[in-house]
Amino acid sequence: QVQLVESGGGLVQPGGSLRLFCAASGFTFSDYAMNWYRQAPGKERELVAIISTGGSTDYASSVKGRFTISRDNVKNMVYLQMNSLKPEDTAMYYCAVFQVRGGFWGQGTQVTVSS
Repeated sequence: QVQLVESGGGLVQPGGSLRLFCAASGFTFSDYAMNWYRQAPGKERELVAIISTGGSTDYASSVKGRFTISRDNVKNMVYLQMNSLKPEDTAMYYCAVFQVRGGFWGQGTQVTVSS
């Protein structure tokens, strides 16, 4: 079965950096685009970044230039490098994959940006 397990979240000061990890299993990883979403308290879940099977990337305007998504098709991993973090980046971050049979989500990893 499809499993996505996120890690790497934590508490960081404004201006700091974090690297998020998503370990994927249960499907042919290299065949699918991978996504990072986030959801802050009281807000809707939003797409943060997406990486295609070929490595093309796209980002929400709010994170462009600060976040970088990447993937390792050998290790079945997706990464989100987050730099110059702001308090408004505070949220639960989720890894997601969308297949014909449905969408699959990890359990999330909490990122808190605060001094």
